[in-house]
Amino acid sequence: MKHAWTLQEDRPWFASWPQGVTRSLDYPQVPMFETLEASARRYPDKSALVYYGREISYRQLWEAAQALAGYLHQRGVEKGDRVTICLPNTPHFVIAYYGVMRANAIAVTIDPMLNAEKLRVLLDDNHSKVVVTLADILPLFAEILEGTAVECVIACDYADYLPAEPALPVPDFMRRKGEVTGASLGWQEVLDRRLAPPQGAVGPEDPALIVYTSGTTGIPKGALHTHRSLVANCLRATYMIYETPASVNLGVLPFFHVTGMHCCLTNSIYVGGTLVILSRWDREAAVIAAEKYRCTHWINITTMVVDMLQTPGIEKRDLSSFVIFGGGGAPMPAALAERLERDLGIRYLEGYGLTEGGAATHLNPVQKPKLQCLGIPSFDVDTKLIDPLTGREATPGEEGELVMRTPSVFREYWNKPDETRQAFMEIDGRQWLRTGDLARMDDEGYFFIVDRIKRMINRAGLKVWPAAVENTLYRHPGIEEVCVVRTPDVRVGEEVKALIVLRKEFVGRVTEAEIRSWSKERMAAYEYPRVIEFVTELPKSSTGKILWKALQ
Repeated sequence: MKHAWTLQEDRPWFASWPQGVTRSLDYPQVPMFETLEASARRYPDKSALVYYGREISYRQLWEAAQALAGYLHQRGVEKGDRVTICLPNTPHFVIAYYGVMRANAIAVTIDPMLNAEKLRVLLDDNHSKVVVTLADILPLFAEILEGTAVECVIACDYADYLPAEPALPVPDFMRRKGEVTGASLGWQEVLDRRLAPPQGAVGPEDPALIVYTSGTTGIPKGALHTHRSLVANCLRATYMIYETPASVNLGVLPFFHVTGMHCCLTNSIYVGGTLVILSRWDREAAVIAAEKYRCTHWINITTMVVDMLQTPGIEKRDLSSFVIFGGGGAPMPAALAERLERDLGIRYLEGYGLTEGGAATHLNPVQKPKLQCLGIPSFDVDTKLIDPLTGREATPGEEGELVMRTPSVFREYWNKPDETRQAFMEIDGRQWLRTGDLARMDDEGYFFIVDRIKRMINRAGLKVWPAAVENTLYRHPGIEEVCVVRTPDVRVGEEVKALIVLRKEFVGRVTEAEIRSWSKERMAAYEYPRVIEFVTELPKSSTGKILWKALQ
């Protein structure tokens, strides 16, 4: 019997497929919230979440999600209505994620660091009836709610779930109770009503989630996912990184975005594991948590690893419990990966995913990872590289735009039919998602990112890919972080510019001329950066990605 997404046997990456793992998965035909319900039946008294020492069992988590669903139902939230979740990583987020879907509604996850103007744009786009957010930022919403569809705001506090004596470092601002004002309702008051949830009215094909794309210009696009695509995301992440009920995930990546959502949160809940949550990135808190709770899985991003390696005495800390340690967002510079393995004995596993396609569509096999590599396509992910202009398929070693088809692909951009059409292309009668990423595949079926197609620098007619330049620059002993962008130039059209954060001991000792000279020896004549700027820090998104467009 063939699986629905069985791929042809001649796919190059199957030669490198992990041993002992099937090539396809069978996906439960259930709504996303059922994965929490099932784990609560199987492991009612087990700790589902650990929040700075506070443990929340699966039974408590599912009861809270049902109570929230009951309240939303009483407020008039019906099937297909939107509920915005504007929260950092907290137990509230997890409860709201499953509770909103249990109410038959569509969850809209939004970055809590956005300003009032951007929040208003998103609320006007999705017309949410209810917002779940922090009490601390209620004044921000008070400025913008007039004229929107929002009828109710539920206010949360970090302190709702913080223990009296936290087991990890907690910033002072998280200890303060915010003031619930106006028409807002406190989180605990909502749960204490213990209202019964409505009858389930959604199935696999119904819309479940809107996630806004990051890094886009103009008005963000809301990628609409169905329950089916979320379940596919969840299962793929679970089995590709060897999750078991004994797994302990370190949840630091933002849950409002697909990587943190599916490679930290939903996979842990599905398998019945334990999720250790940090609301803010703090390298010392992360290391303590990994040691104290013997974390087995940590999906992260390069910038977190860079910071963690700067922890004094990091080589003496016990991080031996990790089974899986890796991530994506940006290529891991080879020099950093080598240092991670040398100092801590940890091999970094790189992966790849995107809002529209889902988290971890590609991942390096644990048995044979390659540096600076996306890895191979995961379960049921068919992938091609095509010429973005002609549609001709690239051969191994040749560069092309990465396109894919997989059960985890989003349905559409919310209220944007033209943009939805542009996101897909037809090949042999099938719809393929266009990623906008330029990549190449080697003869073993591993994919390597070249760069974002839109990020390319055209220097005197020659292509310069910033990611390749950055990778080389990271080998300089004085460079802690770097971002390469283009800058206008009268002579060559676009010049290569490097914005560099130096390690503390090199500040004042390394000059622009020295970096230029060092780069010239190691890169092509047209490739090395002529313009060097030292900065104290690089701007980053809430997901930790360096904001190259802002620097551009």
